[in-house]
Amino acid sequence: MTPAYRITRLDGGDEDFAPGAYILYWMIAARRPRANFALQRAVELAARARLPLVVFEPLRVGYAHASDRFHRFAIEGMVDHADHFAAHGVRYVPYVERQEGEGKGMLEALAARAAAVVTDDYPCFFLPRMVAAAAERLDRPFEAVDGNGLYPMRDTDRHFTRAHSFRRHLQKRLPAFLGDQPLPDPLAAYEGGLADIDDAIGERWPIADASFLREPDLSDLPIDHAVRPAKEKGGFLAAEAKMKGFFDARFSRYADGRNHPDDTAASGLSPWLHWGHLGAHEVFAAIVEREEWTVENLGKVNGSREGWWGMGGAAEAFLDELITWREVGFNACVNLPAYDRYESLPDWARKTLSEHAEDDRPELYEIDALENAETGDDIWNAAQRQLTREGRIHNYLRMLWGKKILQWSRSAEVAAERMVYLNDKYALDGRDPNSYSGIYWVLGRYDRAWGPERPIFGKIRYMTSDSTRRKLKLRDYLEAYSA
Repeated sequence: MTPAYRITRLDGGDEDFAPGAYILYWMIAARRPRANFALQRAVELAARARLPLVVFEPLRVGYAHASDRFHRFAIEGMVDHADHFAAHGVRYVPYVERQEGEGKGMLEALAARAAAVVTDDYPCFFLPRMVAAAAERLDRPFEAVDGNGLYPMRDTDRHFTRAHSFRRHLQKRLPAFLGDQPLPDPLAAYEGGLADIDDAIGERWPIADASFLREPDLSDLPIDHAVRPAKEKGGFLAAEAKMKGFFDARFSRYADGRNHPDDTAASGLSPWLHWGHLGAHEVFAAIVEREEWTVENLGKVNGSREGWWGMGGAAEAFLDELITWREVGFNACVNLPAYDRYESLPDWARKTLSEHAEDDRPELYEIDALENAETGDDIWNAAQRQLTREGRIHNYLRMLWGKKILQWSRSAEVAAERMVYLNDKYALDGRDPNSYSGIYWVLGRYDRAWGPERPIFGKIRYMTSDSTRRKLKLRDYLEAYSA
């Protein structure tokens, strides 16, 4: 059963079902058919009500930075879903909006014959506002289900200001939840049959057919066509292949090699985690199997990065990224107002940046020069080119990328705006809790005051391209992302 602590009732009612012909799952964040608590909950409701299931997955055009890159990645996931749900006898309704606002009313039309509606509880970007607006309009039992991470994001109302304190909290609280893992295949026992939906819905809002999904023509859509699709393919099948490749070939080197751009030890999983094509529970299950781990291996609570899990060094390092650093971003989105804006920084960080606001900058680049990688720093230019070409930046270089933007901007506030803009526009894993926590880490979030105090940075942690060049293996990376 889906744990009750992951379910939030949105409509204010207490009835389990309304009169209806099916259960509707509105898939908006956990875009996958496996290890998905929200889909699992919808299947459970369908079985209890003895009704079929309808899965509705829409793709809007009106969200910020909508582009060929993001649309193609999402639609590739829809291709996988069309095949998977058809094989399980589930009615799947993929919808790709053609003009902004064209899809308005489709959810209500589908929900009108639903006995209950289930959606994903995701705390970031425009999704919370969209779900809250839907809750005002739908007159059905309406639930949101949290399947974002191993730690339920609404278990605490405390915002953690340091990674160490969040890690320590996790070590105390997380064991209570590790026994509740999502079903690998929520549809394995589905027997509800293929639901009928009103023909008028398909006439009013044409459902994306197989030919469009497999060869989508995006040229007429009002999205940014200059941001071209990345080489990575979207969808849960590509995600599973990427995860398998990581564990088979790179995982053993992760602890020591992940920071070196010329090494290939990084997992590269963040785009699929962001789009929901892959779930953190799936990744965790793969590590548990590989390490032959059980909860009896857990150590004492001390907030340490390594040792608590009782796994090998690579697993300990990777789980700290997958759970501590990824999920502290979800904690911020739930509990920190304005999590994506400058004013959300801790007081000490804003104070030191304000004290150095008038310091001379070595260079002041306009946003176009940054976007086009036209600076005098070859490492930074390479990282920016990787972002614009591939929709990602090597993890370590992403930190340097942000620090240099601070150094080259007229103020820290402008630097924050530029980092958010560039990351949201190009990154396949942008517009994500983990993205915003990474961007604002550059400016002091989750960090501490450092000395000596420096121009521009004040007490913010300092990084330079020269020190990066000394620490990391970069030759092949710089060549690959040269002009």
